[in-house]
Amino acid sequence: MSASPTVRSAVLASVLGTVVEWYDFLVYGTAAALVFGKLFFPAADPAVGTIASLGAYAVGFIARPLGGAVFGHFGDRLGRKTMLMLTMLIMGAGTFLIGCLPTYASIGIWAPVLLIVLRLMQGIGIGGEWGGAVLMVVENAPQRSRGLFGSLVQLGYPLGLMAATGAFALAQFLPPEDFLAWGWRLPFLVSAVLVGVALFVRLRLAETPVFAGLRDAGATARVPLLEVLRRHRRAFLIAIGLKVSEIAWVSILTVFCIAYVTGTLHLPGKVIINGILLAGAVELVSMPLAGWLSDRVGRKPIYIAGTLFSIAAAFPLFWLLDTRDPLIIVLTVAVALSFGQGIMFCLHASFMPELFGTRVRYSGISMGFQIGAALSGGFTPVIAAALLARAGGTWPVSLYLIVLAVVSLVSVLLTRETSSDDLTVAMLE
Repeated sequence: MSASPTVRSAVLASVLGTVVEWYDFLVYGTAAALVFGKLFFPAADPAVGTIASLGAYAVGFIARPLGGAVFGHFGDRLGRKTMLMLTMLIMGAGTFLIGCLPTYASIGIWAPVLLIVLRLMQGIGIGGEWGGAVLMVVENAPQRSRGLFGSLVQLGYPLGLMAATGAFALAQFLPPEDFLAWGWRLPFLVSAVLVGVALFVRLRLAETPVFAGLRDAGATARVPLLEVLRRHRRAFLIAIGLKVSEIAWVSILTVFCIAYVTGTLHLPGKVIINGILLAGAVELVSMPLAGWLSDRVGRKPIYIAGTLFSIAAAFPLFWLLDTRDPLIIVLTVAVALSFGQGIMFCLHASFMPELFGTRVRYSGISMGFQIGAALSGGFTPVIAAALLARAGGTWPVSLYLIVLAVVSLVSVLLTRETSSDDLTVAMLE
C-alpha cells in the first residue's frame, strides 16, 4: 500500500480520533448492559431496569442526527478539520462527566436525568465527528484506493469497541462490590487522557484539497442540508437504507446479547465480552480486506454479500448462543459481528461519500449515516428486549434482523456502482 505523506497523516489522525470517539460512545453501551440498570434505573423487576437502561442508551442515537445536521452544515460551509476538533471535545466532556455522576442512591431521580443529558452530548459529538473523519481521508485518497483507505478509518470502530469492552473486562476483575461502587467509573474517566492525545494529533492536519478548492472558488453551499433534501433525496434515502441492517447487528451483539447472555442464559459476562474482543481482532483484518476488494470488484457486490449473510445468520445466531457453550458463543459472536456488521460498515466510508457532491458531502453522509443509526441502532436493543420479554423467545428478534437486512439489500440494489467515481469532478454537484 503506497500513500503520500498527506494521506498517511490523515489516516493516522482520523483512525486515532475515531478510536477515541467510538470508545467514548460504546463504553456507555457496555455499562448500560452491565451496571446502569442497577445504579441509575432501580426497579422491582430487573427486566424493567434493563429496558430503561437500554432506553437511555437509545437517547444517544436519537441525538446523532442533530450532531450530523449541525456539524455537517458547518463542515460543508467552513471545513472538515475545525468540526473534528469541536466534536471530540464535546464527546470527551460527556464521557468524562458520566464517570463522575452520583448514582440513584445518592441523588435520586436526578441521576438518570443527568445521565440522559450526558448521553445526549455523546450522541451530538459522534453525530458530527464521523462524517468529518471519513472525509479527511477519502477526499485525500487516490481514486483507486478509496475503499481501502476508507476502511482504515472505520477500524476506529472495532478498536474503540475492543478498548471499551476490554476496559470493562479489566474492571470486572475487581470484587463485585468494588466494581459497582467505583470500578465501573474508570473506563469513563480514562477518556480524558485519550481525548487529549487525539486532539494533539488532529491539530496537525490540513484541510482536504477538494474542499479547499471549493471554498477558494466561493462555491460552498449556503444551506447544505436543504440542498441535500432538494437535489439529492434519492442518495440521502439510500444512505439511510445502507445503514439500518449493519447498525442493528452491532447493537444486538454488543448491547442486547450482553444482557441476554448474562441475564437470560445466566452465564458470566466475560463469555460474551471475549466474543466481542475476538470479533474486534478479526475485523482488523476482514474490514481492510473488504475495502480493498471493493476497489477491485466494486462496492455493490461486497455490500450485497454482507446483507445476505445477515439474512442467513439471523436465526442461527440465537440457536448457537442458546447452547450455553462458552466456546461456541465466543466464536458465534466473533463471526456474526465480523460479517454481519464489519463488511458493510467498512464500506460506508467510501460508498456514502461517493453518493454526494463536495458542496453537500459532509451533510449528506452525516445525516444519512446518523438517521439510519437513530432509526435502527438506538432502538434495536430496546425493541429486542421488549420482544424477548413478550414472546418468551428470540424468534421475533431474528425476524426483525431479517427485515432490516432486506431494507439494506434493496437500498444497495437500487444504487449505481460508485467505486470509479472521481470526487473532484463531483466537486460542484
